Amino acid sequence: MSPSGPAAGSGAGAGRIVFDDVSKAFPGRAVSTAALRGVSIDVAPGTIFGVIGYSGAGKSTLIRMVNGLEQPTTGRVVVDGVDIGALRGAALRAAQKHTGMIFQQFNILATVRVRDNVALPLRLDGVGKAEARARADEVLDFVGLSAKADSFPGELSGGQKQRVGIARALARNPRILLADEATSALDPTTTAQIIDLLRRVNREYGTTILVVTHEMDVIKDLAHQVAVMAAGEVVEQGSVLDTFLRPRTGVARDFVSTVVPQAVPDRVVAHLGGEGLWRLLLLDDEVTQPLVSDLITDIGVQVNMLHADMTEIQEHTVGQMIVKVTGAPERIAAARRFLAERVVHLEELVA
Repeated sequence: MSPSGPAAGSGAGAGRIVFDDVSKAFPGRAVSTAALRGVSIDVAPGTIFGVIGYSGAGKSTLIRMVNGLEQPTTGRVVVDGVDIGALRGAALRAAQKHTGMIFQQFNILATVRVRDNVALPLRLDGVGKAEARARADEVLDFVGLSAKADSFPGELSGGQKQRVGIARALARNPRILLADEATSALDPTTTAQIIDLLRRVNREYGTTILVVTHEMDVIKDLAHQVAVMAAGEVVEQGSVLDTFLRPRTGVARDFVSTVVPQAVPDRVVAHLGGEGLWRLLLLDDEVTQPLVSDLITDIGVQVNMLHADMTEIQEHTVGQMIVKVTGAPERIAAARRFLAERVVHLEELVA
């Protein structure tokens, strides 16, 4: 792709998004419905920030405020120092040119060839046909669809259609890219490909990406920071790694458990419960330690391994083990001290 890539000309530090105590209410016939309640989030320039929540949590309302498609009832949405909610008319349209958006259902025109779908935002800006189509060819090459430039959307797979949507969003060289459930309509393999593409956009051009989703796998593989939403509020936020290791709220634990199972069946806990039934989390080099053999040979306890798994989170390896340790009380206490010094988290499981 040419030097006129997505972040070209955006300036150092461009792409910051600040939600400052934002609330949004939609008026109804009897009472208004609050979609957002006091949301405060600071998205640093050049990062990938994820917002996760169930349907109705307020995610889509939140993301639509970044490009002025919705305005806050109270509070401010500040993009690169500009209060977007205060803009109207030509000023709002000018600000929107710095933000690209991709959607769950692609939103591309079925009767228009791929190249012209991608060129459409530029044509609407008054860019000449030849220049707009040349820029479309650049971004189609970037997303790996040069060979499909003259095809119609009906000839494309779902993943290819989403790549067209990403190319169209990049055509204006945006400082910010918004992704509203952009992988929800895709199969797992295609989802992984789209995630890799978005990471490449961020890595090569420094484009800030704000992604809203209900899929914790997407957050795990894509985002640097995450905010967990429920009923219009941010109930938890922080780094993705910390959220996986130490979820503080029930809704965060529910999402984390879709990737790293948190619960042990009640029947197992009832049968094996009591002292020595532990869930261990291990980080990076901790996963390579011979913990079980050391517990047996050095501490003198018996170890029943009930479960073990590993996953990659933001270039870190996170391992999980569920063990039942048995032996004399003083040996179990020694085993607990031994493990507490060697793993990032130890949780006692009780009935």
